[in-house]
Amino acid sequence: MHRKGRTVMERKFMKGNEAIAEAAVRAGCRFYAGYPITPQSEVPEYLSRALPKAGGIFVQGESEVASINMVYGAGAGGTLAMTSTSGPGISLMAEGISSLAAARVPSVIVDIMRAGPGTGVMKPAQSDYFQINRASGHGGYQTINYAPATIQEAVDLVTKAFQVTQKYRMPVFVFADSLVGGLMEAVTLPEPQEPPKTPEWAVIGKGYHGGKPYIVLNASFVEEQQMKKAQEWAGIYEGWKRDEVMAEEYMTEDADFVLTAYGSCGRICHTCVDELREAGYKAGLVRPITTNPFPAEAFRKLIGKVRFILDVEMAIPALMAEDVRLAVGDHLPIHTCLTTGGVIVDSDEVVRCAIRLAKGE
Repeated sequence: MHRKGRTVMERKFMKGNEAIAEAAVRAGCRFYAGYPITPQSEVPEYLSRALPKAGGIFVQGESEVASINMVYGAGAGGTLAMTSTSGPGISLMAEGISSLAAARVPSVIVDIMRAGPGTGVMKPAQSDYFQINRASGHGGYQTINYAPATIQEAVDLVTKAFQVTQKYRMPVFVFADSLVGGLMEAVTLPEPQEPPKTPEWAVIGKGYHGGKPYIVLNASFVEEQQMKKAQEWAGIYEGWKRDEVMAEEYMTEDADFVLTAYGSCGRICHTCVDELREAGYKAGLVRPITTNPFPAEAFRKLIGKVRFILDVEMAIPALMAEDVRLAVGDHLPIHTCLTTGGVIVDSDEVVRCAIRLAKGE
């Protein structure tokens, strides 16, 4: 929106899934392929209207398998492409995601989590943590993974995801539970960006490459090239730990103990910290925003300063707690306050649990 020569950010009251879809279009996404699955079906529904208006292409694939491979094709041709699904859909897309990573095709994958295992139930949960952060497909690859806690943060991180996927030519995940996807909040939308020009690596025919054959992989030297590529990727992943880590550290400077949570649980724990402080307990919060690369240093800084960490998740058994444990080792006790099966974390129960631990009960 423009007013008297200056840019005015647009503010709307939107549902989480629809805000995610709108942010994708504004970030330059011009291809979407996906298959409906609750609780993310509003994403393709919204894009079925918005993408054609923006000059893009929307395809409802016949399955998640077909959809992720359409994203592969569009992305390989240089078009900013995305898909969205939930946990069972990620399972079906696993081979295609692995192929996207192997070919270094830019793409954004949105996962609105539901409770599992199996087809599970359609209510909020965070049970896809390992599926997203431990490489859903085979092979030694990694992805940058963003976990928004609010709808505004979801908009901001989707925008960032499209920038980052172009920077590294790697798939990027934005994953949230259906609480974030289903809530409605006022959000500030970014200015629309023009789609990027076709990159030089795009596979669109030798005419684009000056009439010369464009060889992506020479079959005569597969093993040698694969080893070289794997070493190159490993270097990129290490660079992420330096350049791409994101976390919120709230009231940790003088904390006696710290809560940790991601996504909507992190938002709930923010309130819990305030309530604990009002009750006289010096609580803090470390909320990972990138779950890969994981903000390990934010946790290591707590060693020798706090008595314990309380991990809060909508997953049983605890999943993110394993990454916290890798960060702090045996130097800090890690306790958990967990729900699953679509049961949303109760802030009162988190506060009670924290107080019991603080009292040594």
